[in-house]
Amino acid sequence: MASKRPLAVAALAIAAAVGGWWAYTHGANDGGALQVSGNVDIRQVDLAFQVEGRIREMPVQEGDRVNKGDILATLDTGYFEDALALARARLAAQQATLAKLEAGSRPQEIASAQADLAAAEAVLANAKTVFKRQDKLAKTSAASRQALDDAESALRQARAHRDAASEALDLVRAGFRDEEIAAARASMKGEEATVALAERRLNDAKLNAPAAGTILTRIKEPGAVIASGTPVFSMSMTDPVWVRAYVSETDLGRIHPGQKARIVTDSRPDAPYAGHVGFISPTAEFTPKSVETRDLRTSLVYRFRVVADNPDQGLRQGMPVTVILDEDAPASKP
Repeated sequence: MASKRPLAVAALAIAAAVGGWWAYTHGANDGGALQVSGNVDIRQVDLAFQVEGRIREMPVQEGDRVNKGDILATLDTGYFEDALALARARLAAQQATLAKLEAGSRPQEIASAQADLAAAEAVLANAKTVFKRQDKLAKTSAASRQALDDAESALRQARAHRDAASEALDLVRAGFRDEEIAAARASMKGEEATVALAERRLNDAKLNAPAAGTILTRIKEPGAVIASGTPVFSMSMTDPVWVRAYVSETDLGRIHPGQKARIVTDSRPDAPYAGHVGFISPTAEFTPKSVETRDLRTSLVYRFRVVADNPDQGLRQGMPVTVILDEDAPASKP
């Protein structure tokens, strides 16, 4: 009998512990506020550059608190600056080409075409005179038929040169075709896009904090060559901070979004954090597997979230807390 007594005491202790956990988790529901246990959840994010390169500086260390927009790391920008300078030079050249096409011919070009036309007309007039003279002489047999043919050929050539000079003058006066201007304008827009891309890549050589938070891990160090998307830091967000908790189906009607709550930690039980219910899962799930008894594992619960209104360093990832939901308190905004 004496040997069985320790076993009986142990069995009673286990039963009491399980019963205590059930009451703690599912709340002191026999009147008053609903109490449940939960764990603190803080969003974490892996931070990475959007471009490839060699890490030049990492001014923050593990444990440092950072604000939104703070520079956490930079890459060597030499390649990005060269690419931007090349893109800007190509854009300037294309802008000049477009300006030339839109402005049309210069006055000097028009004057030169006019001079060419005047010279061609003078040659044509002389060819006409020579042809008439040779035609008269050929009729009196004073000139050979070959001389007349040569004069006629020279006249045709002079007339063709005059026509070509006249067309050239018209083209110079008209300027460039609309299709050429449209093509040059499209090329300029492409160069502008290239410049914008080069500027964005240069700007992406800086890694900024997306929000206020705390640096958890420095995954890389200065000098490392990384590809785009390679994590460099792991950071926890300062806000929002919430508690993940579960409520049984029988108590589901006692909570609602916006309901005020108090978050009590074991380290500071006399200084609870104010909060409110921000989310209630629409679907049921089994009690978390950390509960080892078969009966409790098969119990259905609903997950809900309590958002801390005034979080600080006292609430840390995974910390077990007690959530007290006052059913008589007025609801706050979710």
